[in-house]
Amino acid sequence: MKLFLLMVVNALFLTALFGENLTFGVVPQQSPMKLMQDWKPIVDYLEKATGDRITLKVERSIPEFEKILYSGGYDIAYMNPYHYVVAHKKEGYIASVRDEKNLIGILVVRKESGISDISMLKGKQFLFPSPDAFAATLLNKYELLKKYNIDVEHGEKFRYVNSHDSVYKGVSRGVGDVGGGVQRTFDDLNDIKAKESLITIYKTKAYPSHPFAMKSSMSDKTKTKLAKAFLEMPVEFLNSLSMKHLIEAKDSDYDSVRDISKVLPIDKD
Repeated sequence: MKLFLLMVVNALFLTALFGENLTFGVVPQQSPMKLMQDWKPIVDYLEKATGDRITLKVERSIPEFEKILYSGGYDIAYMNPYHYVVAHKKEGYIASVRDEKNLIGILVVRKESGISDISMLKGKQFLFPSPDAFAATLLNKYELLKKYNIDVEHGEKFRYVNSHDSVYKGVSRGVGDVGGGVQRTFDDLNDIKAKESLITIYKTKAYPSHPFAMKSSMSDKTKTKLAKAFLEMPVEFLNSLSMKHLIEAKDSDYDSVRDISKVLPIDKD
């Protein structure tokens, strides 16, 4: 019994002295190399600001990220709004902060394709990053169906290609005729030739942006430290992520996403 108590005391002492060991997951909208380049400085900043040790986890595809997230495999995660709704329900993740700039889905085509109107998309090959990519896939499918009676899920040809970058490059190279993404990842595309070959032909309605969410089992002290660090993040880090200004997030911010999830043919578990 004394040995057990000593071990507990030592563990508490080491945590207080060196901070906690935390894992940080980021939804892989872009290539792993690009994500590491963009997010490693953010993690370094958070470690210095909080005193915690934080390991950045970058998966190779969005489905791999979802599998880990939905099993509670990250302590902190940057995820899309639909991921958050599912992760909150399954593992109790709590939205902490988010960019005040709202999220808008876009559809891109090749400039030389001759496609200039939404009505011309019927019968075309669609590319999307993954089934549950919120703005890039779900919002675009939802609005095409509701506003234009284009049922991508049941009436059109489409493929999932793992990341936003893969969508843009795929459309540029003729693998698909039209692709779903978001403005931020399109702006950040480092393949200049591919970017310059594309044009945006549609933008969705705006929705709350991706939250940084934390596991509910994390201590209140750690949650508070992290939230404070995020909210005080220097502007150069925000610029590197194409974010405008971080604000506190509430679970209720994502009720509109829950409404969409009732309509779309997606995970209802």
